[in-house]
Amino acid sequence: MRKPWIVGAILAGVLLGGCGDPASGPEEPAPAAPRASATTHQRAPASSPGPEPGKAPRVLYLGDSLAMEGQKVLGQELRRDLKARYTGAPYSGTTLCDYLEGTAERSLVPAADKAAALVRRLRPDFVVLQFWGNSWGYTPCMDGITYDKSPARYFRRYEADARRLTEQITAAGGGGRPRIVWVSQGPDPITPDRVRRVNALYEKRAAASGDLVADAGKAVSPAADRYAWTQYLPCTAHERARPGLCTQPGRDRTALHRDDDYLHFCLAPTTTRPKPCPVRSPGILRIAREVTKTIRHAAR
Repeated sequence: MRKPWIVGAILAGVLLGGCGDPASGPEEPAPAAPRASATTHQRAPASSPGPEPGKAPRVLYLGDSLAMEGQKVLGQELRRDLKARYTGAPYSGTTLCDYLEGTAERSLVPAADKAAALVRRLRPDFVVLQFWGNSWGYTPCMDGITYDKSPARYFRRYEADARRLTEQITAAGGGGRPRIVWVSQGPDPITPDRVRRVNALYEKRAAASGDLVADAGKAVSPAADRYAWTQYLPCTAHERARPGLCTQPGRDRTALHRDDDYLHFCLAPTTTRPKPCPVRSPGILRIAREVTKTIRHAAR
């Protein structure tokens, strides 16, 4: 259903400012040594041996508030499907530069939880990266570069950070370099072209380094238009078979977003402290299943 876009523009400044929980800023710090639990695993690049055949993969999940809200569901899917060992260390409001080593003083992620630090400590087979593409200058490490003020600078910086993050993960992995899974994003009703170009950067970076892209954004987009935002989609067979996942069974459609939040997929209200989504949410499950499928295929 259509909402006045003047309201949408106001929400953009509020919701996107914290990428999910503007009242609290960055999510609470992840544990100094995140605990391994069930997780997804990726196919390792040609230069990396990856997990041994039949061995449960080790998966590390990093990202912003979209990763924060979905981290438990992804862990459950990976555990059940792949018996994976999973660690999630997302921080709300972040973007790629926050996980780069050397940015601790201007970052929302502490040094102990930078991507390279976690790779050295946990030795994952796969590192899943889910970032909406912080475009509003919320995190200090972006140095004030925003999409609305300078799209060209924003994309140059985003591409450079994706390359640096890949290089740091590669160096930290050494001879057991993990495979990176870039998670593509769903439609953005305010700046649709931005998400399209961010996803293209993920594809380009994955191709250059022998990594993977999980097109999770497609799972929350209309079949007829990959970049058309919608609040509802037709229920899938999986959702129809599970009470509560097809939120409007009489109309055979399910809700992806709340009426007051076009960005996030958790159907519960945001809280002052970012946390995993506490209610069953079809959009989160669709994304998690797509990421899990990508890792399953890569692990064969």
